[in-house]
Amino acid sequence: MDDYFAHPTAVIDEGCTIGRGTKIWHFSHLMPGCRVGERCNIGQNVLVASGVVLGNNVKVQNNVSIYTGVTCEDDVFLGPSMVFTNVINPRSHVSRKHEYRPTIVRRGASIGANATIVCGNEIGEYAMVGAGAVITKPVKPYALVVGNPARQVGWVSRNGHRLHFGPEGLATCPETGERYRLDEGSVAVIND
Repeated sequence: MDDYFAHPTAVIDEGCTIGRGTKIWHFSHLMPGCRVGERCNIGQNVLVASGVVLGNNVKVQNNVSIYTGVTCEDDVFLGPSMVFTNVINPRSHVSRKHEYRPTIVRRGASIGANATIVCGNEIGEYAMVGAGAVITKPVKPYALVVGNPARQVGWVSRNGHRLHFGPEGLATCPETGERYRLDEGSVAVIND
């Protein structure tokens, strides 16, 4: 007996690895060789291509295609209809499968609805990509990025709240009280 739920309309090819407690909804397709962790939620009309790796507790909203070369670590959120690419200069008449560029979405990062992630970039841990943003370069951990092309407009906590750093370079998450330090363009959690 499977330790995951799959809607009857989902297509799960032979050779997928799917973790305990994962849910796969209507009309989604998991291709051979993909790995999906525990407690993931794969929304409606999602493609998880061969070689894709999804960590534990990854939330994939409706209409997302996750192409070969993409790795999402634990606790990643992929918003509705966001887009990954895996070739920088695709042409229908030229096979470029040997040119796939890897994309890594680090632990806890969130990507908003209709955002586009150009292949070969890393989204840092707990970063937040705004809805409709187009990522053309790496995103720092805890960074808040918006626009086309995306630009950094601030920093966020692990719980997704905007951080406001004082002159001493310290900020506090309003939800958790967790403290952060901004130093030379990087943010880190302060472990008391």
